[in-house]
Amino acid sequence: MNIVLIGYMGSGKTTVGKALSDKLNYTFKDLDTEIEKKEEKKIAAIFSDKGEIYFRKNENKVLWSILSKENEVVLSTGGGTPCYGSIMDDLLKDGNVVSVYLKASLDVLTERLSSEKEKRPLLSHLKSKDLLKDFIRKHLFERSFVYNKAARTVSVDNKEVSEIVEELVAKLF
Repeated sequence: MNIVLIGYMGSGKTTVGKALSDKLNYTFKDLDTEIEKKEEKKIAAIFSDKGEIYFRKNENKVLWSILSKENEVVLSTGGGTPCYGSIMDDLLKDGNVVSVYLKASLDVLTERLSSEKEKRPLLSHLKSKDLLKDFIRKHLFERSFVYNKAARTVSVDNKEVSEIVEELVAKLF
C-alpha cells in the first residue's frame, strides 16, 4: 500500500510524511523534490521558465511514475497536485493507494505560512498577514471540494507530529 498525503501548503505533509514513513518503515518521497531532481531545477524556476501547464503535466508523470514503481511509500504532494486534471479521482481508483487529507484551519495555515512567505514563490508577493489570509481562504474555498474527497482526513490543528502520526496509523490499519 502507498500513502499519498494531500493538503494545503503548510499543512505538514512533508514533516508528517517523514515521521509516518519512519513509524511504518516505508520509503518517504516528496513529489516536489522528485520533480526538482528530474528537471534539475527548482519548482519556482520550472514555473517561470516553462509555465504552469508544463509543470502540471510533468508533476502528473512523476506522481504516477513513483506510484507505479513503489510499494510501501509515503508520498507528500504539492498543495495543488490533487486539484489538476483527474489526479484525485485516479488516486481514489488506485487499489494500492490511500489518500490522506491533512486538514489545517485557515488560522493555523496563516500562522505557519506567514513566517515562510519568502521561501514560497506563490506567497512572496503578499505583503501583509491579512492579504495572506485572504489568499489562503480563496485557495481553500477552491480546493476543499477536491481535498475532501480523500479516503481519510486528519485534522492537524493544535497537534504534535507524533499525535498526527498515531491518528493516521489508527485510521490506516
